[in-house]
Amino acid sequence: MSTSSSSAAAAGNPQPFKLILGSSSVARKNILNEMGFEFQVMTADIDERSIRREDPEELVMVLAEAKADAIMSRMSISDYQKEGDQPTLLITSDIVVVHEGIIREKPNTKEEARQFLKGYSGGHVSTVGGVVVTNLTTGKKLGSLDKAEVYFHDIPDEVIEKLIDEGVVFRVAGGLLLEHPLTLPFVEAVVGSSDSVMGLSKDVANKLIHEALSV
Repeated sequence: MSTSSSSAAAAGNPQPFKLILGSSSVARKNILNEMGFEFQVMTADIDERSIRREDPEELVMVLAEAKADAIMSRMSISDYQKEGDQPTLLITSDIVVVHEGIIREKPNTKEEARQFLKGYSGGHVSTVGGVVVTNLTTGKKLGSLDKAEVYFHDIPDEVIEKLIDEGVVFRVAGGLLLEHPLTLPFVEAVVGSSDSVMGLSKDVANKLIHEALSV
């Protein structure tokens, strides 16, 4: 489990709780930064492909919970339950791309990535994201789903090959890069929130954080 920290809060009132992001995703870090949170990063380092579910909604929630459990198993939870301390929240999430009814996770090979991206060209995909917020101080765990759809213009083969050569497609669900400079010109429309497509819905995160603190 690796750890690091990030500070995103603007000058003013200090954040009344501690927040841990259970992900090494650059996109999720950026989203929490945009939301103005101060947070620490811990990674679960689980074998996601060992956890299988046919239903995408069930899969992302099971994976988000598994990430939380893996991180918590390496922590001394009693350290977060001392009287008078600020509450500490752990946020974990997972996302899958669904194309023509098939769940697509991170591509393993160039050929698989090529197949994914060619399939999106001139078509559309859905994303299903699961978010879990655990209050380490009280033990309360809350979860929620968020969905979005992305419609694409035709994506030229040379753009697909450049994306594959860069290698970043292998680090995201379905090889789907919404705001990459090579991809963005070919995005026709997004139904739902772009932050949800990128791995963490701001609305869902805010809602769960608020609810976790109020219990």
